[in-house]
Amino acid sequence: MDSKTLRYIVKRIILAVVTLWAVITITFFVMHAVPGGPFTREKAISAEAQAALEAKYGLDKPLFEQYTTYLGDALHGNFGPSIKQRGRMVTDIIIDGMSTSAKIGLIALLIATVFGIIFGAVAALRRNTLPDKIIMIMTTAFVSMPSFIMGSLLMILFCVSLRVLPANGASEGGLILPVITLSLYPMAYITRLTRSSMLDVLGQDYIRTAKAKGVSERNVIIGHALKNSLIPVITYFGPELAYIVTGSLVVEQIFAAPGIGRYFVNSITGRDYTLIMGTTIVLATLIVIMNLVSDILYKVVDPRINLE
Repeated sequence: MDSKTLRYIVKRIILAVVTLWAVITITFFVMHAVPGGPFTREKAISAEAQAALEAKYGLDKPLFEQYTTYLGDALHGNFGPSIKQRGRMVTDIIIDGMSTSAKIGLIALLIATVFGIIFGAVAALRRNTLPDKIIMIMTTAFVSMPSFIMGSLLMILFCVSLRVLPANGASEGGLILPVITLSLYPMAYITRLTRSSMLDVLGQDYIRTAKAKGVSERNVIIGHALKNSLIPVITYFGPELAYIVTGSLVVEQIFAAPGIGRYFVNSITGRDYTLIMGTTIVLATLIVIMNLVSDILYKVVDPRINLE
């Protein structure tokens, strides 16, 4: 690793830390600015009991003091106890939810990437033929349709009409539909990226030179065209993770999957301050890290790229 690349990585890490601090700060103060609180919906709670609960969780202190205290605890990996799920720590809830969300997200990411590249390459190599037109029609439909609509349609088809898959994500085989729902949009987007990039690469001079030198069609496609057409796909890795993370918030609610997305939505509706902050920090960290990794992968795929 040369010094320029190392400086770039250090600069990006510093920027990532600043970004995370901004996310924490904005989320904390906006969360407290919304009228109401975690105990306003409690039934038959007296003013004395509410004051005692606020004192227990430190909500009776000045807002800036709460912020500095939370920031110091978060730097040590302590997100505190959940306000609504009594007796449970936020870290334990996140770990519990991530075990399901990570499984759904990684499988969906793998499916989207592999099939997106394959379909994109096939569409480029069979340009303006029937396979290309079918692939483009399907990908356009998948890109245009929101995840909650796609999830609902898949549930009606496979759970209600055909009755071959369970609608509950917590039951056996219940994660199949959430995985399919989350993978369709990024798969379609990667297909279109790969197709357009590969068409551009196939028209380059070095491809014609390789063919003129007698390089086999297979080596030209895999070793030259496909490899160089993957750069836009790598660029999409960061946004792809962001889509899967944010898309899982809705999809896990639709299929009742016990993932971090479901916990996050419930924490917002229940005004569980500590769980909102903990899940926000974890999700933001994942997105920032993946964006950094995708930038570094540019250099691995194409050494001609200079990281500045």
